[in-house]
Amino acid sequence: MKWSNLTFFSKALITLIVAGGIGSVVYYLSPGLRIEESKALDKLEISDKDVNNLSTSDELSLPQTVASDKVATKPLVRIAGYAWNAQSGLIVANGGSRTTKGSIMESNGVNLEIVRQDWLSELRNLQMKFVEECDKGNAIPKEGVAAIMIMGDGVPFYISSAQQALDDKYGAGKYQLQAMGAIGLSYGEDKLIGPPSWKMNPQTMKGALVSAVIGDGDWVTTVNYAFANGLKVNPDPNTYDADAVNFLASANDDYIESAKELIKSQKQGWTVPLKEVINGKLTGKTINKKVDGCATWTPGDKMVFDALVGFTDVVSTKEFNNQMATTVIFLKQWADRNRETVISIFKSAYIASNQMKQYDKWRKRASEATASTFGAESPSYWYDMFKGQKGEKGGVSFNMGGSRVFNQADANQYYGIADGTNRYRAVYDQVSRYLKELNPAGFNQNVKRVVPYEEAVNLSFLKEIGNIDAGNAYTADYSKKATTMVASGEWRINFDVGRATIRPEGRDVLEQIYNLLVQAEDSKLEMIGHTDNTGNPDANYSLSIARAETVKSFLVSRGVPANRFQKIEGHGQDEPVADNTTAAGKAQNRRVVISILK
Repeated sequence: MKWSNLTFFSKALITLIVAGGIGSVVYYLSPGLRIEESKALDKLEISDKDVNNLSTSDELSLPQTVASDKVATKPLVRIAGYAWNAQSGLIVANGGSRTTKGSIMESNGVNLEIVRQDWLSELRNLQMKFVEECDKGNAIPKEGVAAIMIMGDGVPFYISSAQQALDDKYGAGKYQLQAMGAIGLSYGEDKLIGPPSWKMNPQTMKGALVSAVIGDGDWVTTVNYAFANGLKVNPDPNTYDADAVNFLASANDDYIESAKELIKSQKQGWTVPLKEVINGKLTGKTINKKVDGCATWTPGDKMVFDALVGFTDVVSTKEFNNQMATTVIFLKQWADRNRETVISIFKSAYIASNQMKQYDKWRKRASEATASTFGAESPSYWYDMFKGQKGEKGGVSFNMGGSRVFNQADANQYYGIADGTNRYRAVYDQVSRYLKELNPAGFNQNVKRVVPYEEAVNLSFLKEIGNIDAGNAYTADYSKKATTMVASGEWRINFDVGRATIRPEGRDVLEQIYNLLVQAEDSKLEMIGHTDNTGNPDANYSLSIARAETVKSFLVSRGVPANRFQKIEGHGQDEPVADNTTAAGKAQNRRVVISILK
């Protein structure tokens, strides 16, 4: 194939491979070379209100299965996305992969095609091809896609890397990709799968190798779980750190491959050669490591549980319930020129989703449309997986599936349009921080910057949706005692010496805590303060309680409901985690332990 015939991203990929190959010679032959070091960062934050609203409305007629002739003459708009059940509201609004007779999309004058594409790299290629056609002057390009649908926590990685490519090719600012709204939410479907010991004792994950699409949402779920439990993460998929959680980059950036790689390793003994690293330095040794777990979603989870015994869902988006919204990314310049079309697409999805929330006929029709659009499984499979399924094998229980769809009230609440708490911003900012500090797979060397939230997210289209019953905001119920531990992590928050006053540098940590709590909004919280052994033990006991209360007061001031805190205690100097005879040890002992429970 001629170089001139390759797509822009194919050329970019080849260039990176060649450059990477040269670098690899040095990398693999240089023991002692310092590389990206495993890190233990602060965990992701979560929120206090479950996004699950309902607006009572009359039952609408179901869409037919035959193609619409009313919108056939209108320009065709194409949107591509993963095979993901949280998209079913948009799919049933369209009647299937193409707009059908009697569909809500037809009634709103949209001619839409929904394209399944499970490879993140190919989703990007499709969107870049669309930009290329727009740049040639084609108002409604017939090649590529106007928008893609991906996990909201994968947006910082996707938009930042894709925007870099657009700026390099067309000049800074000529074209912009923006997340313009969400149409659904993963509620358990996306998960970390591993042995039950990882759930019972997260510290047993040290040294594990997890197959994942690095930078995407399921990777984030695993990283969240690691950091929430005080574990280090190795950001380099080419190395192995026995003191950290390690990642294998799934073949083709495909979540199905994540599941297949775990199955192959466990059943066939397949291993991955990784360069050993200790304290951020290569040792010169190669470790042939089996894959111990994977980060995936339906149908990947069912594939694993069907094939293997002794594996379970360790943590999922049911715990981090606001983490992963089904986010639609458009080319801003095209969306601005076709504003009514974009608004109508979201409006149609929200109307259909509200029908699904109320009427089982609509949920069944959505499963039929989903099965035909994805070309996979049966309608009953997608219907069951939407609700979520439990199973047991070899005495180990597990969960599969679990999705939600958004009506307009959900979207308004999720983005803070309704109540001022922007749940998505907390996700975006925290994942951006992971990319900057972890630098997965050399992200910072290949991408000049993480696109900030203000540039990456455009809510103006959602705010213009009218003539629709949005529904009322749902309020989470924190009246029941939570008993199941999701995660427990230690936070070193800088206080003034001998006081419960938070130092300025401690507020950054508190913001990170808040962001994580926004993402696990269904959970309840327990906090225990600790001190070093300086001073009087009785005074330290009182001080530890006061510091825990100070953290609670900060979070309440940011909007976290006070009744979400199940227990606030202080243990003084009685439970040190480090040597109190050194300054470094004392610093580690001055901490607040925050536990997330369901």
